[in-house]
Amino acid sequence: MARKITTQRKIFISVVAWVVALLIFFPILWTILTSFKTEGDAIASPPQFLFFHWTLQNYFEVQSRSDYFLHFGNSVIIAFGSTILGLLVAVPAAWAMAFSPTKRTKDVLMWMLSTKMMPPVGAFIPIYLLFQGFGLLNNQFASRAGMVVVLMLINLPIIVWMLYTYFKEIPGEILEAARMDGATLAKEIIYVLTPMAIPGLASTMLLNIILAWNEAFWTLNLSAVDAAPLSTFIASYSSPEGLFYAKLSAASTMAIAPILILGWFSQKQLVRGLTFGAVK
Repeated sequence: MARKITTQRKIFISVVAWVVALLIFFPILWTILTSFKTEGDAIASPPQFLFFHWTLQNYFEVQSRSDYFLHFGNSVIIAFGSTILGLLVAVPAAWAMAFSPTKRTKDVLMWMLSTKMMPPVGAFIPIYLLFQGFGLLNNQFASRAGMVVVLMLINLPIIVWMLYTYFKEIPGEILEAARMDGATLAKEIIYVLTPMAIPGLASTMLLNIILAWNEAFWTLNLSAVDAAPLSTFIASYSSPEGLFYAKLSAASTMAIAPILILGWFSQKQLVRGLTFGAVK
């Protein structure tokens, strides 16, 4: 018999959840508010929360100084390209580990996950030399392609782990029935396995788009000028002369707005995918 939850307890839990959510969201809210301030209001003491001179000048200056839409397009290509390429590689790999495991499968999974624990700077020199050797540092198209591959490899362990978890929840008998009906391996993955794992695939795709969109270390160090994504766009407003907080906040708001909107409209799909198989 389920335990009855009192009204007071519901109210308490709701208040705590709202407080935690506001604490997490406050830095983003403060960045957005600062983007509408003048530089003087941005460094005013005590800080001004709502009662200040609102202005759009920072956005106009950011757009006149930098080509926002060029960086936005680069971010879209790199984030979506690396995610799609990662799914093409990870789906067969996760299928093999979930439905044809060997005694080394768990060791391989742990090894893949352990690569995420290595600091990025530890692999920077060899990857930079590869970019330099293949001429990926000075060409827009080549630099984008190189960043797509690098970010795919960086996030591949997460993609494989998530898909492996989802695939393990799918009954193997369904795939066996497809084989008995004459389905080849490719048709089994494309027409049977993939449609059943759409919630898991969607949440995996969304999470990795966010990770690739927010990646800063590799994009700052490996991107050509014309192929630089929005993370480089933000960093350009931190100069030796000082931090221009209002303009930096405007650039940050313009960079995070698309991914915030995507996350807002896809939150139900993301939660559904992350809890896939948790409740029977």
